Amino acid sequence: MAALLAMTQLSASAQEQKKEKKCIQLPSWLDNLKLSGYGMTQYQYSGQKGAESNTFNIRMARIALEGRIAGDFYWKTQIQFNGNTSNLGSSPRMVDLFAEWQKYSYFKVKVGQFKNPFTFENPMNPIVQGFMSYSQNVSKLAGFSDRTGEHASNGRDIGLQLQGDFLKNSNGRNLLHYQVGVFNGQGINTKDVDNQKNVIGGIWVMPIEGMRIGAFGWTGSYARKGNWTEIIINPASSLPADEAPKKELLHTNEVRKLNQNRYAFSFEYKKDGWTVRSEYIHSTGLAFSKSLNNFNDSNSKDCTINENIGNKAQGVYGLVIAPIADLKKGNKIDFKARYDMYQPNGKADMMKTQYEAGFNFHIGKRFTILTEYALVNDRTLTKHNYSMADVEVCFQF
Repeated sequence: MAALLAMTQLSASAQEQKKEKKCIQLPSWLDNLKLSGYGMTQYQYSGQKGAESNTFNIRMARIALEGRIAGDFYWKTQIQFNGNTSNLGSSPRMVDLFAEWQKYSYFKVKVGQFKNPFTFENPMNPIVQGFMSYSQNVSKLAGFSDRTGEHASNGRDIGLQLQGDFLKNSNGRNLLHYQVGVFNGQGINTKDVDNQKNVIGGIWVMPIEGMRIGAFGWTGSYARKGNWTEIIINPASSLPADEAPKKELLHTNEVRKLNQNRYAFSFEYKKDGWTVRSEYIHSTGLAFSKSLNNFNDSNSKDCTINENIGNKAQGVYGLVIAPIADLKKGNKIDFKARYDMYQPNGKADMMKTQYEAGFNFHIGKRFTILTEYALVNDRTLTKHNYSMADVEVCFQF
């Protein structure tokens, strides 16, 4: 009898605990939390004479946390880990931290650290982008390994952006998108140096479903605080500039800013698994001679100008991704090809061109194998032509 009574009490206690559990409600911001991420492992061969290599690498891994607050606010934070970096101290690092008010589709406000609104390719996930690297012009002129000497920033900066879609057609599909933002101009995780902001924006039309035709603009500066020597020519001299009297003026612990003006034209069409995309970018503005890799080394204070590449740069790419096999259970195979050209000084004598082709194998929704061969023509090298091969195994969760 005592045992039966004890069992009855335990059962009643368990039911009370279950009721209590049902009454516990998580806050709405916690209800909407989503944890995601991806990793990209890599094998790459390069036949460049004097710099031959074949190596395994961890291209990158990212972990993201995102959610919504009060329905109208979307937020996201993302951390990146890199392998085999020249400065292991830069990994891990925060690449995204922003919030966006999304009450109206035609007027959204984003603030924090996020992608520069410049070109179609820059905002793309690297697995979706589908090649062994972003195109050269995007890498050098959209804030990845920027020609200015800015530290690698994954195409991102800190600032505020407005964007939206409007002009719906009879089917309810928007025909026009705009985006414009104000940014520090110094890359990720860095305060402004010269107090002059970058203004970056773009607009594109979507005349038919799957097609985008856009134009982008970028004006502002990149700056450093450090040291450099300025050569001053006597303005009163009647001699040619190379013969006129000169004097050196040493600048110490001063801010030197380099104005930057860029524009891009973009086209993309996606339909039935096909992707066709091309983008041209032009840039004017000087660059520092040393790229910034560490804020504590001597390069971070070196404000010498890179005279070798001058004040102009341009590049263009064109690519196609075509489905060739649609297998069972979401597995598929794509063929891809890309023409990728970049001129760091805006002229053909320093032009680097890559002719690339390969296959992408999609195994379900979370596993992808990217394969690629590239013939490279680099006119800055004594032996212009060499081959590259790249295989990447990517997973998402």
